[in-house]
Amino acid sequence: MSQKQKFKSGFVSIIGRPNVGKSTLMNQAIGQKIAIMSDKPQTTRNKIHGVYTTDESQIVFLDTPGIHKPTSKLGDYMMKTAHSTLNEVDAVLFLVDVVEGYGGGDRYIIEQLKNVKTPVLLLLNKIDMVQPEELLPIITKYKDMYPFAEIIPVSALKGNNVTTMLDQIIKYLPEGPQYYPADQVTDHPEQFVCAELIREKILHKTREEIPHSIAVGIEDMKVEPSGMVRIHAVIFVERDSQKGIIIGKRGALLKQVGQEARKDIEVLLGSKVYLELWVKVKKDWRNQERVLKDLGFRDE
Repeated sequence: MSQKQKFKSGFVSIIGRPNVGKSTLMNQAIGQKIAIMSDKPQTTRNKIHGVYTTDESQIVFLDTPGIHKPTSKLGDYMMKTAHSTLNEVDAVLFLVDVVEGYGGGDRYIIEQLKNVKTPVLLLLNKIDMVQPEELLPIITKYKDMYPFAEIIPVSALKGNNVTTMLDQIIKYLPEGPQYYPADQVTDHPEQFVCAELIREKILHKTREEIPHSIAVGIEDMKVEPSGMVRIHAVIFVERDSQKGIIIGKRGALLKQVGQEARKDIEVLLGSKVYLELWVKVKKDWRNQERVLKDLGFRDE
């Protein structure tokens, strides 16, 4: 980096309706999976910090829960988390799904943005699934609704225009320090990411009420003399019937979850992993503040 070129750094929030691809976009931007991905809405429950670093800049992404109407204390926490980021960042990325089209959730978010002084970049996601000529009327519609600093068509899944997006974000960052080491991609502890990877596998294999009724906690994680990492994780559900679904016939589903999660965790940790999973019932845990705090859901 030349003497004339100052290092730029800052915090960028990714917001949008549930299930528009926020976690996929952040994973694509930083080049590593740290936020779980699922076709279920409201997959992200915490602010996930992802870090993208070059010789000239550092972007700290905050992947927030999808903005929606809460129906539980957990939902209240998720919405406080999403809203709190809007005024504490250097730029906001508003991600919309061009396949789903404009909806009431987008209108609600735009109303919230009218109270925000931070530059807002509109990202039109899933452009790989529409024809180019379909984008112009979509761009015009959003332009008429809010003075976006930039409008960038992207594909979070395929990576289209993600490099362009990163270049545009850096334009809006102030000169600042390097907050994290160059090789660090998240500020969440390894236990948190491991728990999220386990939860992701359950989301992929279950349906209906199960996805929102589970939480995963790491009760013990230690490195053995051989270098193997031994992890004891507990999957919490709200009802006995859900426990049976998660375990599956003769333990088949739980075994599949463990095998698939272990592979991802081994990539994350760079070590062999022994993963032990247990399923416990905590009735109505989403509405118990003490349980939510024990699981890492805290107001900031």
